[in-house]
Amino acid sequence: MFPIRDHNPSGRTPFVVYLLMAANILIFISYAGAMDDARLINQIYYDYAVIPARITDGFAFDTLVTSMFLHGGWMHLIGNMLFLWIFGDNLEDEMGHLPFLLFYLAAGIGAGLIHVLTAPGSLVPTIGASGAIAGVMGGYLLLFPKAQVDILLILIVYIRVFTIPAFVMLGVWLGMQFLGSLSSNPDEGGIAYWAHTGGFFVGLVLSIPLWLRRGGIRYWNRTHGHPPHPEQTYKFSQSRIPRIPRR
Repeated sequence: MFPIRDHNPSGRTPFVVYLLMAANILIFISYAGAMDDARLINQIYYDYAVIPARITDGFAFDTLVTSMFLHGGWMHLIGNMLFLWIFGDNLEDEMGHLPFLLFYLAAGIGAGLIHVLTAPGSLVPTIGASGAIAGVMGGYLLLFPKAQVDILLILIVYIRVFTIPAFVMLGVWLGMQFLGSLSSNPDEGGIAYWAHTGGFFVGLVLSIPLWLRRGGIRYWNRTHGHPPHPEQTYKFSQSRIPRIPRR
């Protein structure tokens, strides 16, 4: 189940989202050629990825930021940038450019610290913008719970795009991360589920002051849980690919 877009175009140009996407893409391109060189890529990860044991020992706190701009492959990068593109623009529109940038970095740092707390002695490098983007998703859920999101559902041969409220899509995503957190061992590597789950709640909590300034529940009543500007509607047209009748 992949989100492909929401129905809420930003009221102003999301310059920070563009900047973050460009930074992530350019940084990945800068070292993508080293992915096949184990010694070089391990050195890059040692210098810039979050290694919980190092932070527990009081070193490399800067990696809580630098790790946000590293990715393990093109699919890792593309997936993260898709989520940032879908959910980041409305949050930046509501927060303002600089506050959104600070929010993004704070959510990523918080997600990294939660990962360190769950695996304080781990020597496995952790990379990716997922924790910060999970924070963006948490803020989006609080401010725009009923925003419409288009989902691409793929079940083996069944492929369909349909629209659901943001709270359903984000609730399912969060539930999957939480279940993954309970069933995985962060000391063994793999997906940093606790960073995702923690980043989501960090972003949600950091968004509460803005939500309260907007009126809290009155803000929801006023906007009906949607971003406070006209919703975009999309029409699904029938494919031009001819159907082959079965005999």
